[in-house]
Amino acid sequence: MQNVLMLNPPLPLSFWSFHETLAMTGKKALLPPLGLLTVAALLPGDWNIRLVDLNVRPLVEADWDGIDLLLVTGMLVQRESLLALLAEAKARGIATAAGGAYPTTSPREVLDAGCDFLIQGEGETTIPEMVAALAAGRAGGTFVCADKPALAASPAPRFDLINPGDYESMSLQTSRGCPFACEFCDIVSLFGRTPRHKTPDQVLGELEAIRQLGFRGTVFVADDNFIGNRPRAVALLERIIEWQARHGEPFDFITQASVNLGQDIPLIDLLTAANFSYVFVGIESPDEDVLTAAHKLQNVRNPLLDSLRAINANGLSVIGSFILGMDGEKAGAGERMRAFAEAADLPWVMVNVLRALPLTALWDRLKAEGRLHDGIAESGWDALTNFTPLRPIETIFAEQVSALSALYAPGAYLGRVLRATLGMRPTRASMPGAAPKAKADPALAVAQKNRSPDFTPLLRLLWRQGVIGVARWQFWRQLALVAWRNPSRLRRYLVLCGMGENLFSFVRHIQAQAETRQSHPPCVPPSIIEPLPAVVPPTA
Repeated sequence: MQNVLMLNPPLPLSFWSFHETLAMTGKKALLPPLGLLTVAALLPGDWNIRLVDLNVRPLVEADWDGIDLLLVTGMLVQRESLLALLAEAKARGIATAAGGAYPTTSPREVLDAGCDFLIQGEGETTIPEMVAALAAGRAGGTFVCADKPALAASPAPRFDLINPGDYESMSLQTSRGCPFACEFCDIVSLFGRTPRHKTPDQVLGELEAIRQLGFRGTVFVADDNFIGNRPRAVALLERIIEWQARHGEPFDFITQASVNLGQDIPLIDLLTAANFSYVFVGIESPDEDVLTAAHKLQNVRNPLLDSLRAINANGLSVIGSFILGMDGEKAGAGERMRAFAEAADLPWVMVNVLRALPLTALWDRLKAEGRLHDGIAESGWDALTNFTPLRPIETIFAEQVSALSALYAPGAYLGRVLRATLGMRPTRASMPGAAPKAKADPALAVAQKNRSPDFTPLLRLLWRQGVIGVARWQFWRQLALVAWRNPSRLRRYLVLCGMGENLFSFVRHIQAQAETRQSHPPCVPPSIIEPLPAVVPPTA
């Protein structure tokens, strides 16, 4: 038997921090560490597992007591803390294991930090191999998932290891992989182009496990592309619709999907009937030549603006993502992204600076061109990305700051929220002749009736945006307009307004970064390719 300490490193301030939402709702973190919960389910049942999410609480000395093995995971943004945790465990003489996105794509740095057991790729294959190595008395090893394991055999995550009350949302995964091949994305290399999926019974079992914990609210469906296999998505949604009706609709959902969803209204209807409310869509650029060069071909097959409007109009709010710094991009790209978001009435958009990820086609191409940088810069302009873009990085960053500052000026943001809400069809339940919702079981109905609703987040929102907010009069006028013209979408309007608090705060952070970088002259990071010979000017 092993005594295992599983750690989820803290996440830095980012677009996804939602720290203002957490302050309004009293939660400690946005999402639980689904990867660690899945790994825990793959470990032997007699192992003693202690899980600490450092986004929920700090690590204390007692957490290390009696630990035989540290198991840590993380993404690139968690890099520094992940490496520090490995070093801390080694200093204590504790064996270490690391897996997840960053250890998979950057193994050398993780090994140098003191990782004994390196897990690369999906855990369904690699975790049993690590367990066998430990049983055989090995002190370390690297375990690589060479195939794409079937998810039908993947166990349900160990949701019992967390307190659901700590989290704003819960999460589960129904599939891995994406049928598209965007140059900058590592999904294909990590999880393949043929989506693999859990059975509907597995998914409903995980939903039931979350429900049994007492959680009610938003569940993030962490698929790479939920609609990557349409027949599978349809079959699963039909089962979720029935399950939701039977249990009184305890959950609403957020997921990720490609923009071709906008051409499939029947599928959108199934998503909304299952209580999906938001969908993350990678837009990347309004410029078709940039999208084509990046192999984002699904975004140019149909009018992009029309597809996004169709998704919103039929009941799904779009979370849009743009990327600055791609090859072929012309001056003013940031402003075109801002104008596109305004034209599409997208309240919730991110504008990122491109970073080349290992195991991607972009990484391989930039390396061949001698444009890829060696290592990760910690400060200065060169910390923004890890390659030499074709436009000055200072210009790209200035366009990012300008676009975000304009998008998240409170008045501009609230204007997009209003247009998106008024442009959305009413909920089916509010329409004349709508069929009544199926009744939940009597015991559940009693429990729901006796549960006191928590109005604290609403009151905090009304205070922030309706009393002290710089656009407070606009907020109240719009609230009245939505209540009059599209009352069934009033809750959606308020939630989107609340999201704005996170975005306003994040933009202030980006603006502060810009001020800091203005005081540091740009430097050129070293290339992993031998540099080109210097050009010596001719002498007279």
